[in-house]
Amino acid sequence: MNQQLISSLKKLRLSGMAGTVEIRLQEAAGNQLSHAEFLELLLSDELALRQQRAMQRRLKAAQFRGLKRIEDFDFSFNPTIDRRQIMNLASCRFIREGRDVLFMGPPGVGKSHLAQAIGYEAVKMGYKVLYRSIFDAVGDLAQAEALRESPKMVKRYLSADLLIIDDMGLKRLPQGAGEYLFEIIMRRYELRSTIMTTNRPLEDWGKLIGDVPTATAILDRFLSRAEVIKITGRSYRLKDRACKTDERNGKTD
Repeated sequence: MNQQLISSLKKLRLSGMAGTVEIRLQEAAGNQLSHAEFLELLLSDELALRQQRAMQRRLKAAQFRGLKRIEDFDFSFNPTIDRRQIMNLASCRFIREGRDVLFMGPPGVGKSHLAQAIGYEAVKMGYKVLYRSIFDAVGDLAQAEALRESPKMVKRYLSADLLIIDDMGLKRLPQGAGEYLFEIIMRRYELRSTIMTTNRPLEDWGKLIGDVPTATAILDRFLSRAEVIKITGRSYRLKDRACKTDERNGKTD
């Protein structure tokens, strides 16, 4: 194999071609491919590698808690969830239309899984996604303000095609959190899509934030273009825990 050719491809940052050129040369010779067909194969290899790397960069930047996928979600466990509705959201049409989504329900019913799974589908489609718990989001913005880096941090939250804010309602937020959340929601309004999850009724948000007028303003903007999905039923986490306990005790269905 011509090492000079490999070296040149690497210098041109064509590592996709460099990694497959030897195989493609053999394929071209064995199948009597034309120069154009050979070049098309090499270009496809390069594009495939670049797309894979871009996907990995977007996935890393999203900061998901873990890899959650739609196909791993057990819809049969909770028949109150409309599978067609979730699959429609997974198509990411709502992102193209600049709409929002709110998942409501008690802890453990799958809100975070579904939110991150939809986010993962968005990453695969080339969208820029950012996942943060409400506590991480508030902490990010408070720290940035203390370091006088608010514009940089706010830009990060605004530039995401899809922002996922998880865990609203687990506990009362620190003082001033409402102002941070309001700024993000207000500036993303009708421009970028946001998914939020909450385990508390909307009327409790004023207490959670510690500022009823700000909570009202947040909900007024967010809900005006949001698809609200209310989930009821048993906890997936408790189900999994019970299954593990049964396995340890030697029980089977």
